[in-house]
Amino acid sequence: GPDGLHLLMSVSKSICGLTVGTLVADRRIDPDRRVDHYVPELADSAYGAATVQQVLDMTVDVDYDEDYRNPASEVQAQDRVAGWRPRRPEDPQDTYAFLASLRGGGDHGKRFRYCSAGTDVLAGIVENVTGLRYHEAVSQRLWSQLGCDQDAQITVDPGGFGFANGGIACTARDLTRVGRVMLGAGTIDGRRVLSSDWIRRTLEGGKPSAASGTVFQRVHPGGSYSNQWWITGSARGDYYAAGIHGQFIWVDPATRTVIVKFSSWPEPVTEEWNRLHSVLFREICDAIS
Repeated sequence: GPDGLHLLMSVSKSICGLTVGTLVADRRIDPDRRVDHYVPELADSAYGAATVQQVLDMTVDVDYDEDYRNPASEVQAQDRVAGWRPRRPEDPQDTYAFLASLRGGGDHGKRFRYCSAGTDVLAGIVENVTGLRYHEAVSQRLWSQLGCDQDAQITVDPGGFGFANGGIACTARDLTRVGRVMLGAGTIDGRRVLSSDWIRRTLEGGKPSAASGTVFQRVHPGGSYSNQWWITGSARGDYYAAGIHGQFIWVDPATRTVIVKFSSWPEPVTEEWNRLHSVLFREICDAIS
């Protein structure tokens, strides 16, 4: 119902991207700095030598299987660490230990690799530069500034680390305010929450060539991933946040429309459903404009 909280899954990633954006605007995070500058504990991991911007755009060369149905995948291991699945004896103690265990080839910045772990790396950076737990930083720097009607919730692991990549839950009406602040170039109800420069840079998109050959580009030719948002590359300039099992914020600048949709798809994600929803959202925007 209207007051019910729904799990956002990876729409949570886009909220993390905006939280990082507030710290970039305050010059507390430099996107061109390496991750190990902010989180030394990750120096030997796949993320240590990557830049913050490469993490934001998911162009880090990391060995990570995002197959949600594969019990041997890293994404399922991360779910277990967060408490979403039964733990195994060999699982890392918490998210910090899990992130430090990831390895890769070090060839960063060239190819888009969708990886949920990267968002939690960003959350670790947020914690270290603010001295706050991730959920506290999101609350103070973003959620409380949006004028939301209700508190959001977030999954935390045994170490108290907020599950940044997928663990936020909120109401649909409050989530529209995330889309509205994007549509307002960082302002909402006359308040500036994010810098217009951060929004502009996000909407300029990443490198379309990095995502060449992906399912995303089969649906959105010329699209890219930028600052934890999906940029369609279409002539109308629409963009979105998305989570498995059908969670969306869809923003259409051409008609000044924000659409939020919660779902319980039986499958985590399919090309067919993503294509169908892109058509659906654009038809809605055109119908009400």
